[in-house]
Amino acid sequence: MTGTGTTLVIGATGTTGSRIAARLTAAGHRVRAASRHATPVPGTEPVVFDWYDPAGHAATLDGVDRVHLIPPLGDPDPAAVMLPFLRRARTAGTRRAVLLSSSAIPEGGPAVGVVHQALPELFDEWAVLRPSWFMQNFTGTHAHARSIREDGTILTATGSGRVGFVDADDIAAVAYHALTDDQAPGTDVVVTGPEALGYDDIATLVTEVTGRPVVHRPISYEQMRDRLSALMPVEFAALLAGMERAIAKGAEDRVTDTVQRLTGRPARTFRAFLEREMRPGR
Repeated sequence: MTGTGTTLVIGATGTTGSRIAARLTAAGHRVRAASRHATPVPGTEPVVFDWYDPAGHAATLDGVDRVHLIPPLGDPDPAAVMLPFLRRARTAGTRRAVLLSSSAIPEGGPAVGVVHQALPELFDEWAVLRPSWFMQNFTGTHAHARSIREDGTILTATGSGRVGFVDADDIAAVAYHALTDDQAPGTDVVVTGPEALGYDDIATLVTEVTGRPVVHRPISYEQMRDRLSALMPVEFAALLAGMERAIAKGAEDRVTDTVQRLTGRPARTFRAFLEREMRPGR
């Protein structure tokens, strides 16, 4: 599909969006990189984009053949702004849409699950990517990364539940294929790493790779909800804390072959990720 049109990457400066944009430009695709401040992204056309400012959406969509969608962060009802945008995109000639959702949110579920449900009615070519929890949650500025650095702890309401943590690089590789393969998946795909790990396992692996003692400290759903409520709307905090409670009950204890099947290579292990990102001296 190289050269058939412009791909709009919403959230092109974010964890997944930046990686998707890089893959697309490296392969010769024209990319419009959408972000709140039109931050320059190498090899792309940067544009200002705000989900809550529809006046600019028509110009953003001009000439766009495919779009990668990331919901507005922290909005418990993203469908209110996303669905009008997607209808405008279809009218403007966009023919393929790939939505980044979550393994924890099924079609028709809360928040972005409503957009997931509507997508097949809007586009003949579509996919919904439902990645598990990111390995990148333990690096950079994420709360887990900060608590690891500050006091050697990871706080969750997940109990002994396990998660198929996935590298954002692998998510981007899947998204690239969903956007560019001759035939779109036409379904939702759960994207995980190759192993399901509990947060106790994560703490052990971080300790082994970094040489710094790290422990997992379980807290209750209510404690997690209240902690998150200090950082975001209460409704969204309750949604995120509820996802952790679901993990404790086994909801994310699974792995899939999506990365291998769509990219032709195995998903990265958590240890390999840590050795790349957190080994002392790197």
